[in-house]
Amino acid sequence: MGNRIFALDIGTRTVTGIILEKNDDKYKINDFYTIEHKERSMLDGQIHNVEKVAEVILEVKKELEKRTNTQLKSVCVAAAGRALETIEAKANLPLNQQPINNLETIKHLELSAVQAAQLKLTQQETNTPNHTNYYCVGYSVIHYQLDHEQIGSLLDQRGDEASVQVIATFLPKVVVESLLAALTRADLEMEALTLEPIAAIQVLIPESMRRLNVALVDIGAGTSDIAITDKGTVVAYGMVPVAGDEITESLSDEYLLDFPVAEKLKREIVNNGEATFNDILGFETEITYEKLVEDMNVPITQLATEISKEIMKLNGKIPRAVMLIGGGSLTPELTSILAETLDLPANRVAVRGLDAIQNLHQEENIPKGPEFVTPIGIAIAAKQNPIHYISVNVNNQVIRLFEMKQLTVGDCLIQVGIEIKKSYGKPGIASIITVNGQQTTLPGELGKAPNILLNGNKVTVETPIANGDELLIEKGEDGKPLPITLHELIGEVPSTIVYLNDHSYTLQMKVYVNDVLKDKNYIIQDNDNIIFKQPRTISDFLTDVYPINQNESFIIWVNNRKLHLNAFETQLLVNDKDVSWDYSLKQNDRITLTTAKSPIIEDVLNQLGLSYMQTASVTFNGTLIEIQKNILSITNEGVKLDIESKVTPNDKIEIHEQEVEPFIFQDIFRYVDIDLTTVSGAFQIYNNDEPSSFDALINHGDKLEIRWSE
Repeated sequence: MGNRIFALDIGTRTVTGIILEKNDDKYKINDFYTIEHKERSMLDGQIHNVEKVAEVILEVKKELEKRTNTQLKSVCVAAAGRALETIEAKANLPLNQQPINNLETIKHLELSAVQAAQLKLTQQETNTPNHTNYYCVGYSVIHYQLDHEQIGSLLDQRGDEASVQVIATFLPKVVVESLLAALTRADLEMEALTLEPIAAIQVLIPESMRRLNVALVDIGAGTSDIAITDKGTVVAYGMVPVAGDEITESLSDEYLLDFPVAEKLKREIVNNGEATFNDILGFETEITYEKLVEDMNVPITQLATEISKEIMKLNGKIPRAVMLIGGGSLTPELTSILAETLDLPANRVAVRGLDAIQNLHQEENIPKGPEFVTPIGIAIAAKQNPIHYISVNVNNQVIRLFEMKQLTVGDCLIQVGIEIKKSYGKPGIASIITVNGQQTTLPGELGKAPNILLNGNKVTVETPIANGDELLIEKGEDGKPLPITLHELIGEVPSTIVYLNDHSYTLQMKVYVNDVLKDKNYIIQDNDNIIFKQPRTISDFLTDVYPINQNESFIIWVNNRKLHLNAFETQLLVNDKDVSWDYSLKQNDRITLTTAKSPIIEDVLNQLGLSYMQTASVTFNGTLIEIQKNILSITNEGVKLDIESKVTPNDKIEIHEQEVEPFIFQDIFRYVDIDLTTVSGAFQIYNNDEPSSFDALINHGDKLEIRWSE
């Protein structure tokens, strides 16, 4: 074919063949042909019926041979991005308070996490895991953790355990093998192979710009495939099962259309701004672009949301830009909604068509939309950067790898199934000691990292490899017993002076080993019994010098509701601020401790803002008198209480209003004494200078009198 390139884009719904001609650094499209699969012989980018797919490939091949009068023997193809498997996994590394002091150990931990992801993936497929069924095409670190807390870097950090969470991407070997089988049935040889996302990226993004963090989204009919670029390579792949068909189905439901009619309507409105159609009832309707956007806002927003979620999951942050290709990328207003969802400026999300491909001569009869980016990308990228198999000898075992990127020693270890953790030397012999009655193990030194030799030279897991290389992985040296002093075990503990109610106290630690007082430089031996003690918290301190009830809360239940009687709890202040009993004491802290008193029912009512009595003020024969009536019924588990009754923690008190009769004149006689020996004759009672009676109602402020007649 000379400078002609034959490429196939084998999709879930269609197969597109394209003939591209290269002259110097320029490319020209000679011809193309697209047909749909006659059966559902492909699913999510993977060939399920090799024979049927081969028939469609053969039909495309023969049509292009007829048009170009050329015999086509070899072809450039791509594995679909949606066929990739992305999975998260975690790997742990015991540290025993010893720091990670080199990047190689961190890289080994990352590879262990990738191997865990590979194992998890194979276990999902079969009960007999086989790591050779998948090629790892990339991974990225989600986060590091030290003692279960996220941390930016593990280098030089101390703790009990380090871990890393990664997201790794794998290509099933069966995808490549079924692709080869279909081509063979169609009398074609695989000239070059690439991945669809890589193909699109290589023709859309100049090499000098691939260091940028960009998301490429290929929106097809059934799926939206996502690839993330960063630092010059593709770092992650993903897929969401939402794409253009969801919009078409919503159109079909909204306007009562058959699916093919809805698909045609969608394209016509996008291209022309409006369209007229007849629904299944025969009614003719005209739909404008604006009306379509309004009616389809929900499914379009859902599509944008699902894509943005997957981008954030794969990338861990907002990318610098998003490129959309594929027929589904023409969905109305998708770019603006996706930009808003990702919190990106509107000019950072764009649909890219053939005009974005550099050095491509544009023919008038060739579609220029985003749906043709991938087929042309396959033709160009597969020739410029074809993916090959390479063979490497690892510990006298020959393995084949799929060279989709610059392969490293780490890729070989993953593919051959060598577990990095098991290649480390054994830890040094541990010492078992007892500290304050608790048995403790002091681990020895960590085992050394494995020695990795590439063609006889010592290398790291990041060292690039080439076809025919020989790798030898030797187990690392065992660790040694680790000498530890009392000072290293306990740490620096200076004496601390504190003040309790203005009296000073000195807190010091003393350490006894096998009942003998030792200094901080004593080297701990196996079976040592170590006892040390120093008050650290207020609770520890008061237990020794000021025994007191440290119950923090005075709680009772009122009408089945919890009530804190704060004023009757032990009051604890440090430097005039409220603290808890587990407050860690510091130099020159001033502790103020006030013990609590016992509350009564009156205190409970005051905190609740309730009145026990109904009161009224009146005058009687010129004297001001306050009269009262009890308006509350108060009990504790059935026992009647009054306002002076004591309250204890966890009392279950019931308080209810009781019906009270209004005040009457005769109520005044509970508060006054009348000396009948000094009066005689008949009497008359008055309220506000008006005659009244003993059972007459009285009110606050009334003027009451008894007048005696001579």
